[in-house]
Amino acid sequence: MSEIHIVRDYPHPPVKVWRAMTDPDLIPYWTSTGKGARAVGFEPEVGNHFRFVAKPMPGWRGIVDCEVLEVRERELLRYTWVGAEGEPPSEVRYLLEPTPAGTRFTYHHTGFTGLGGFAMARLLGAVRRRMLTTGLPALLADLDDAGALRVSAARRGPAAGR
Repeated sequence: MSEIHIVRDYPHPPVKVWRAMTDPDLIPYWTSTGKGARAVGFEPEVGNHFRFVAKPMPGWRGIVDCEVLEVRERELLRYTWVGAEGEPPSEVRYLLEPTPAGTRFTYHHTGFTGLGGFAMARLLGAVRRRMLTTGLPALLADLDDAGALRVSAARRGPAAGR
């Protein structure tokens, strides 16, 4: 079984990182460094079914079906991930830990099986690293201390400058 495990430290408080990671209006700002997925119907509530919707490409319909499995406000979000109809769900976990300098964010995606799963984990891993190394820090810099998007960043939109 293959997995993706990424750890990043951000010089921002957990409340701000949590907001960036879980506010459906903010998610496209940091995912735009990948395929620009929007979280449609997302609420950080156990049992919530939602979709990540992005531009389709050959071999992928542009939709990931998900279900929230566990939430601990400002600390943990865990959800299923089904990228293709009929595939077994894999699982994504966001873990936020306060540090003296801000927040340690751990992204963990497990459940990739077989050769196809290995290839998907490598592809998604590269995209996630770019999102968490480039996209999320840029968004965090565009948020005020309360986690609200600054007006200038909102005018640029999710794909601008990312």
